[in-house]
Amino acid sequence: MSMDGLKNSFRGFDINNLDFQQAGSWPVGVKVVCCLLVFAIVVGGGVHFFITDKHTAIEREITREADLKREFEDKSFRVANLDALRQQMADVEGRFDEILKQLPTDKEVPGLLEDISDIGRQAGLSIETIALQSERQADFYIELPINIQVTGTYHQMGEFVSGVAAIERIVTLHDFTIRTGSDDDLSMTINAKTYRYEQN
Repeated sequence: MSMDGLKNSFRGFDINNLDFQQAGSWPVGVKVVCCLLVFAIVVGGGVHFFITDKHTAIEREITREADLKREFEDKSFRVANLDALRQQMADVEGRFDEILKQLPTDKEVPGLLEDISDIGRQAGLSIETIALQSERQADFYIELPINIQVTGTYHQMGEFVSGVAAIERIVTLHDFTIRTGSDDDLSMTINAKTYRYEQN
């Protein structure tokens, strides 16, 4: 179409009197321009939303890549230290087994009480009471309290406490009181505890 023909296609058209209800009677040139504008708007909008969606997806993948890198580094560190962790676990299990062997069984508790009595007598103490109290349940073990009452000198009591601390079985000493008695002797009350492992 020549320039004259293009001008003729707009002849008699005033953009100020644009009426969309009369679009069918618009000159051909106006119709072509409107179609091109609508087409450009549709294509531009589609491209914009397509690019925006792809841009969002790319940003999401970039973030995911950073997370995957951190996860990879964490797992690589764990794999690199796996042998050391296994060795530590074996050491902990071995130590745990050793501790369990130091806890008395039900059958060994009377013998433990006898050992404590022997230590007191060897230290020169007079044994008033060594009595097992009611056991107490804890999360992973059973606590076995032992009430001990002895009389003797200060040094004899020190020897007794040292001897009980050196017993192969685990015995802890708590809440002791020392009072003066007759003939310059001292009277000591002490709460000892031993433990039994509670297997689930």
